[in-house]
Amino acid sequence: MRFLVSNDDGYFAPGIAALAEALSRHGDVTVVAPERDRSGASNSLTLDRPLNLRRAPSGYHYVNGTPTDCVHLAVTGLLENRPDMVFSGINHGPNMGDDTIYSGTVAAATEGFLLGIPSVAVSLAGRNPQHFDTAALVVEHLLECCRRQPLTGPQLLNVNVPDVPPEALRGLMTTRLGRRHHAEPVIKASNPRGDTVYWVGPVGAAQDATEGTDFWAVANGYASVTPLMIDLTARDQLDGVRTWLGS
Repeated sequence: MRFLVSNDDGYFAPGIAALAEALSRHGDVTVVAPERDRSGASNSLTLDRPLNLRRAPSGYHYVNGTPTDCVHLAVTGLLENRPDMVFSGINHGPNMGDDTIYSGTVAAATEGFLLGIPSVAVSLAGRNPQHFDTAALVVEHLLECCRRQPLTGPQLLNVNVPDVPPEALRGLMTTRLGRRHHAEPVIKASNPRGDTVYWVGPVGAAQDATEGTDFWAVANGYASVTPLMIDLTARDQLDGVRTWLGS
C-alpha cells in the first residue's frame, strides 16, 4: 500500500515519526508536513502566496503552509501515484468533540477525504503525551481491519487514543463526537512594549461525555474511532427555511 502522512505539529514532531515508522511496516510512506506547528489551523488553504516544498535529512518533506496545504500539494502535485490512504498525526493531544472543527490534524485527513482517498486522523489524548507506541498499535490494528474488509470508497475516521501503555488499552470503540462547554475566556496580558495582547484561553470541560461519545471512550481506556462527514447541511431545517422564505 501507499501511504501519505501529514500532521499539524510539524515534520519534526515525535508523533509523526512514530506514525511513519508503523506504516512503513505495511507499505510505502511519504511524509509531507508543515515546517512548524500549525495546530488549530483547521481547513485553511494558503492562497495569498506560493508554497515552498523542502526535504529534511530524515527524508520527510515539509511545506511552509497549513496541514491542508500539505495534503493538497502532495496529492495534486508531488506524488506520481495517488496514495491508497492518508494518515494524519499522531497528534500531541486529543481532538475530540468540537475540537475537530479547529483541528489541523483532522483537517489534513479531511483534505485527503475530499480528494477521494480514505483518510484517518490519529491523536494521542494526553496533556504531555508519552505513549505514541500505543497509538501506533491502534493504527496497525486499523490496517488489519482494512485487509480483512477493504473500505468501500472514501471514508474519514477520527481516532483518539488514551495516553496509556499498550497493555493498559482496553480496546477500540466506535463512537460519536461529544460536546464541550464554551471555551474559557481569553487571557489578557501585556507585551514588552506595554501593548495589550490576548491569548486564546483553554478549551472548556466536556458538556456531553456520556457513554457512546469519544470523551467517554478515552476516559474509560478505549481508543475512540469516530466516522466523520463533511455535509454541513442542517437537513431538519430545510422545510422551515423554505417556509420562512415563502418558497
